Amino acid sequence: MDWLQRIVRLRQWTRNGTRAPHKPLLLLYALGRFQEDADRELRYSAVEGDLQRLLAEYGPPNRTTPAYPFHHLVSDGVWEVRTDRGPGSPGSGLRELRESGAAGRLAPDLRDALRREPVLLHRIARSLLDLHFPPSLHGELCEAVGLDLEPAETGRLSAARRQRDRRMRELVLTAYEYRCAFCGYDGRIDTVPVGLEAAHVRWWAFDGPDDVDNGLCLCSLHHKLFDKGVLGVGDGHRILVSQRFVGHSPAARDHVTALSGRPLIGPQPGAAPVAADHRSWHMRQVFHGSPRPAATPRVADAR
Repeated sequence: MDWLQRIVRLRQWTRNGTRAPHKPLLLLYALGRFQEDADRELRYSAVEGDLQRLLAEYGPPNRTTPAYPFHHLVSDGVWEVRTDRGPGSPGSGLRELRESGAAGRLAPDLRDALRREPVLLHRIARSLLDLHFPPSLHGELCEAVGLDLEPAETGRLSAARRQRDRRMRELVLTAYEYRCAFCGYDGRIDTVPVGLEAAHVRWWAFDGPDDVDNGLCLCSLHHKLFDKGVLGVGDGHRILVSQRFVGHSPAARDHVTALSGRPLIGPQPGAAPVAADHRSWHMRQVFHGSPRPAATPRVADAR
């Protein structure tokens, strides 16, 4: 059985690029638990909090429940659920899963395959990461679910649906003249830029093209905040900051909240700005909550 292909073909609700990472997140969490104890069952009432936090941090902006993937992943042939009454899921309702003592784990055939071929776990995990999340989130997501992946397995896999254009980074950084489009950071060591990255506005995992009009040159901090939905790009190519972001330190104020309403820095004349449909996708699928009002410039204290 080709488990990688089965993972690629997970049944998910999709429409117009809508993100639905519920099943991938549950599978990544289950793989992390499998590494700790291959025979351990995950009782829904015990792991619901963990799964809810994963959905809140790495899922779509709208509120959702981990009960849905816990029940529906069974139909993909990679997951099984039993209750205190015996095999089978009681349904996708929170109350049913809690009160029935529902517990889930990877399907028996998949567990056997993972025991025979340990590298398969790493390949499945990398496929899930590549197909559903941007690279900027892979490392911290592995930490969040307790996955320890081998460095040798960090490349893209044959199960992925298409290949990236390796030229995109250079094209995007050139378009923005090697400056962060949010803060203007332009650090280098000798002639080599450091801490600057090419961010996809519409994620590559959701059919975002490797084109300049789907890219932003961002420093590492603002790339991570952009992919976590703290920052966005609105009409007039002005920076948006989520009202859900909370930070009281001078650093949080200067590097995040003060950006609200500022125009992007770049791209240079002749380079394509971020396309409206990519900005719209990011606002619907990644950006959290409503934007803050434009920041008011601080006036120096009178002396």
